[in-house]
Amino acid sequence: MELTVIKDGFIQYLQFEKRFSNHTLVAYTNDLAQFITFLEKTYEIKSIEEINHTVVRSWIVSLMENKISPRSVNRKITTLKSFYKYLLRQKIVAENPMLKIQSPKTSKRLPVFVEKEKMDMLLDVVDFGEDEEGQRNKLIIELFYATGMRLSELINLKEANIDFHQCQMKVLGKRNKERIIPFNKEIKATIESYIKTKRDLPNEFLFETKKGKRLTEETVYGVVRSYLSLVTTIDKKSPHVLRHTFATHMLNNGADLNAIKELLGHANLSATQVYTHNTVEKLKSIHKQAHPKA
Repeated sequence: MELTVIKDGFIQYLQFEKRFSNHTLVAYTNDLAQFITFLEKTYEIKSIEEINHTVVRSWIVSLMENKISPRSVNRKITTLKSFYKYLLRQKIVAENPMLKIQSPKTSKRLPVFVEKEKMDMLLDVVDFGEDEEGQRNKLIIELFYATGMRLSELINLKEANIDFHQCQMKVLGKRNKERIIPFNKEIKATIESYIKTKRDLPNEFLFETKKGKRLTEETVYGVVRSYLSLVTTIDKKSPHVLRHTFATHMLNNGADLNAIKELLGHANLSATQVYTHNTVEKLKSIHKQAHPKA
């Protein structure tokens, strides 16, 4: 079977059945397109039946020879592993060459986050404006920081899923898993104020364009990048950085790791434990500055 046709079927499966985010879909599409191009140019392979673990391994070697980082290579390997799970499930292939593929070792990268003082400055000092767009932008920043929700969860947040009486909201996370996220009375007041400023038309999603469509990921990225640039010089300024910031600040203020895991919607604790490294680094920094023998 032709590779491009299978690839398109796999991406549609991820989009409509697994409901992957646009960002993930783009990454998977690009990874598979690069792999297919390599197969055609290097081995003149055009059908799935011709691929074996030796061919896959040679692609990985070529990536590393071209100075692609181990982290990026591992992501591409993950893409192929998901691809072959799909192929096996669909009975398109009988064997999985990825079982013989080992991922290159990577150094642990600590989550990037914004310092508390800078978040305070952003939310307490920076002028967002009192118009609808200004209130919207501030609420976007506040929700990411106050709840740790994902970008996809924010743009898909429906007004009907916000319980103002219980001060909690229901979001749809990865793999269509629902979870409840609490919010404080300050956030409640901000959401209520923002809803009042919106047009007098039915609203399905909390954040919508003037045409009644939900906000795009690109729009939210732009808002976060623009406002974080006012208070921090970190290289990466994204919604996920605010998610990291939420988790790190919670942990630094004594929150239980399991509670943070549930709030973030992580499937297992190992994904949450990465934030403990930031706490250890903070302790090391304090020790170095304060201890006379440090």
